Amino acid sequence: MQGLAEIDREASKDSFMNSLDGRIKLISSLLIIIYAVSSTNLMILVIMEMYLLILISLSNVTPIYALKRIALIIPFGGFVALIQPFFQPGNVIWTGAFGLLHMTDYGLYFGALLLFRVTVSVTSIVFLSSSTSMQDLVASAQKLGVPHQLAMLLNLTVRYLFFFYDQLMNILNAQSTRCFDIFSKKTPYKWRLRKVGETITMMFLRAFEQGETVYLSMMCRGYSENTRIYRAKVKLDKKDFAFMGTTIFILLSLQLLTTMVL
Repeated sequence: MQGLAEIDREASKDSFMNSLDGRIKLISSLLIIIYAVSSTNLMILVIMEMYLLILISLSNVTPIYALKRIALIIPFGGFVALIQPFFQPGNVIWTGAFGLLHMTDYGLYFGALLLFRVTVSVTSIVFLSSSTSMQDLVASAQKLGVPHQLAMLLNLTVRYLFFFYDQLMNILNAQSTRCFDIFSKKTPYKWRLRKVGETITMMFLRAFEQGETVYLSMMCRGYSENTRIYRAKVKLDKKDFAFMGTTIFILLSLQLLTTMVL
């Protein structure tokens, strides 16, 4: 959660990318992800990754911070890419002990391709979250036509996410004052497991109670299923169209380059 607060602080910095309209950045990120997923050329994916890193640098985000965030998410999809050389058919280029494992040339290529696709997609998400605040992302999604119910749900989630983190910290602080440490090996495992279950139960009850309180407060203020979240109308600037045009031009150029190579 501290990482989420840090991400929101990074997104609030004053930079060229942060000043762009959220709708433009959201559409551009989606286009990059879609193109990366459909691309089968490793060199094209490398160029796209370099382009995204340039965009991140224009967001006043330190390279080390951006690389840490990318490296933190990649393992979730990178593990699937690492096992592809042993499952995809093709010419065998390596055989493990006792002949149980076989690495194929196509499997190695497919694994590298999948890893680069994941990397580009994750970097695109890191760029979007580093240059756009969470509230702005929700507002941009709503302006682009996201269903009202989903937009309201996302808006409330973002608004109360930090509140529930504070509630969790209060519970953990109360437990620590009573000398409870979940990582202490001196504490019986069953007792620690029971305390974790009690913590989850308390968080669920507090979330339910807070949800009921918020809902009743909203009803008292005239909330209904037809209520719409107010979003100020913002006109797109020249720099927004310039950024979108640059992104589309790069993607079309990469597609043309791919066609010429093939």
